[in-house]
Amino acid sequence: MSGDYEQFIYKIKIKSGIDLALYKEAQMKRRLTSLYEKKGYNSFEEYFSTINRDQELFNEFLDRITINVSEFYRNNKRWEVLEKNILPKILQRTKRPKLWSAACSSGEEPYTLAMIMSNFMPLTDVRILATDIDENILARAKLGIYPERSLQEAPEDMKKKFFTKDGSFYKVSEEVKRAVSFKKHNLLSDPYGGPYDLIVCRNVLIYFTEEAKDLIYHKFSQCLNPGGILFVGSTEQIFNAGQYGFEAEDTFFYKKCL
Repeated sequence: MSGDYEQFIYKIKIKSGIDLALYKEAQMKRRLTSLYEKKGYNSFEEYFSTINRDQELFNEFLDRITINVSEFYRNNKRWEVLEKNILPKILQRTKRPKLWSAACSSGEEPYTLAMIMSNFMPLTDVRILATDIDENILARAKLGIYPERSLQEAPEDMKKKFFTKDGSFYKVSEEVKRAVSFKKHNLLSDPYGGPYDLIVCRNVLIYFTEEAKDLIYHKFSQCLNPGGILFVGSTEQIFNAGQYGFEAEDTFFYKKCL
């Protein structure tokens, strides 16, 4: 690893918590060299010196290093169902529901959940556990800075209430960030904790084998309270929900049988 790049990744880790050494060096170095050359810089040292002073350029750098397929209120009709039909029933059973956003990627999902919960209770009372296996993506999530495209489906009132515009990027408010705790977690091997009242795990299990999915659904069921809900992605319908102790509550929402 060249000294210039080595120094760059060291400084980025101190500044943001993101460890570029965990990425494939050749690919990441090529991507970042192309980025700084386009901007007219001649070295990683010169590039860091600038992004360290210029928040907009730093945000652009963050956007470039993460391959982000998540977004706020993704498939927003499903989030409407959560808000109007699912959460009121959960809140009838408990005033302080235990909420888990599993495989949360860069944070859009748990932050969306926090914003929706703010319609039911003060954000100071909301506690959401958000987990992912990738430490870099978790570091990005904790920063809470997103490109405009991540907010395409977010309602205008939520954008106004919970985001600050910073150039072409948006920063999540501190009160929303405080409602979410991020933690590294491997769905296949780590303990699940609980019991939870709602687990959100969307657009992730499509990447797992049938055997792995089977294991994860069983574990989700075991760590949910009776009547608790599993919210899955729009390509992840569970056709044999009964074998995991679930029944369909709504499309893509599964309730643990009482």
